[in-house]
Amino acid sequence: MIDADQWLISNDQYLSDAVGSLRARLEWLAKRASQSGRTERSDTVPDPGAGTVSRSLFRRTKAVPDRPALTPPREAAGEGLGPPPMLVPASDHSPALLLLGNRLGLSEFERNVLLLCVAVELDTRIAGLCARAQDDPAKSYPTFALALALFDQPAWDVRSPERPLRYWRLIEINQPGALPLNDSPLRADERIVNYVKGLNYLDDRLLPMLSMLTPADEGADIPASQRTVADAISEGLRQTILDEELPAIQLLGKDGASKRMVAQRIAASRQLRLYRLAVETLPSSPADLEAFARLYQRERMLLPIGLYLDVADIDRNDAQVHVIRRWLNRSSGLVFLDAREPWPGLERAHSVVDVAKPSPAEQRDAWRAALGEAAADHPAKLSGQFSFNVPTIRGIADEATAATAGALAARLWEGCLMRARPILDQLAQRIDTKATWNDLKLPRPEMTMLRQIADQVEHRNAVYDTYGFRDRLNRGLGISVLFAGQSGTGKSMAAEVLASELGLLLYRIDLSAVVNKYIGETEKNLRRLFNAAEDGGVILFFDEADALFGKRSEIKDSHDRYANIEINYLLQRMEAIRGSRSSRPI
Repeated sequence: MIDADQWLISNDQYLSDAVGSLRARLEWLAKRASQSGRTERSDTVPDPGAGTVSRSLFRRTKAVPDRPALTPPREAAGEGLGPPPMLVPASDHSPALLLLGNRLGLSEFERNVLLLCVAVELDTRIAGLCARAQDDPAKSYPTFALALALFDQPAWDVRSPERPLRYWRLIEINQPGALPLNDSPLRADERIVNYVKGLNYLDDRLLPMLSMLTPADEGADIPASQRTVADAISEGLRQTILDEELPAIQLLGKDGASKRMVAQRIAASRQLRLYRLAVETLPSSPADLEAFARLYQRERMLLPIGLYLDVADIDRNDAQVHVIRRWLNRSSGLVFLDAREPWPGLERAHSVVDVAKPSPAEQRDAWRAALGEAAADHPAKLSGQFSFNVPTIRGIADEATAATAGALAARLWEGCLMRARPILDQLAQRIDTKATWNDLKLPRPEMTMLRQIADQVEHRNAVYDTYGFRDRLNRGLGISVLFAGQSGTGKSMAAEVLASELGLLLYRIDLSAVVNKYIGETEKNLRRLFNAAEDGGVILFFDEADALFGKRSEIKDSHDRYANIEINYLLQRMEAIRGSRSSRPI
């Protein structure tokens, strides 16, 4: 493997020789044009390096290459990776032009046409030679007619929009008015010119739509459960030889950060950079979407990249869904789809994989690794009340250890609470908990029961993990409390006291923001609410809960059926949620 500097020198030398040969051909054709007064070549054309050969515009009695034949390049894994953004060659000395032709399927004639267009950007003498060769001072640019007369083995289908030069937008054609296509000016795409010169970078037309995800951390920092999922997918992908045949991978789950870590590990195993596509920027026009799809596919063949689409928050009834699905069906290569539920209607091959947050034990290990020597008993307490992914745990730990004011335990707890607040603040009303045990006046049995509830919430993970109940139960790990009584007996205050005692946030559910007259909307609102509370650190307080927790009624019409569905969904989510919640009927 030669280094980048050596390859650049070799690539520059190849371009210099190729442009020199091209210049010699143009000078000869210009001389013939000046002698005959037209640009059409005669049947006898001397080649700059091969004497005289019989040739015509569309047929050849003998084919003589304009330069020595070069061996087709061999691909190299990981080509183009790492800074600086220069093209890293294959194991041989293949220049960029040959690599480009090999990857995009250019014939030798098409490669020469591209060289002619690129040479105009590299050598200021080429434009003047083009005008002389075409016997027209105004034609200081390449054309298909010039290329057909200039190179060996010309092919008329080079003009076709289905051939690589036009399909991959390697050249731009300026065809004003009724000007024939053969005489229209040709210009090499700027991205392609730089690639041929040895500079490999993401096309700037894609930059507003793509952003590179931070490379994944070392495998040891990824939780074992997620590492197992990523390695299993990677092993399956190794059976696929061609990138074009790779299936789209649907990563399902609630936690986007965990899914990104899995996707980054898979991309790293294939030595790919992973870019995130802002799906809201996808063009809705079929023509524009096709142009973008081709542009990305071209980049995928020039750069080692994969794509990550976050569609978790997109409503399935949104018109944008059809745009995303069309684009997925037009794309190839490594593509990840971040979704909560499987996307139907994909024509391309795809696989569906569930990705969960780290287990409580893995979260405890992550806290311990992030806190280092200052860990003490903080990991057990934090993992017992909060459910965070690894990047969030690291962020909280870094902020807490960097701060100096207050005890570390208080800083960590406050940092966890702050992570849980932003989403819930949009869905429910946060209550400042001021009441204490001294403010609550209840009979001894009720006070004893409330203290038992607080103890159960605080120490429940010892029961789940130490005694192994977490492995035996997969639902109902949260705690539900029903407060019943007349108005003014202290139900709301009891919820405040529990939140204050446990150091948790208390949110009152606003029924007006949850209940919706349209079918299915109430369930969507409840889903958003419970998903936001999954991270823990909060108590959901359903005030006047009779409005939601009604008794299932006898089904007499469709309204009764959908009302029962809402109640059933709510009870299911309450049973499945990991955290705590309380409700207060009238």
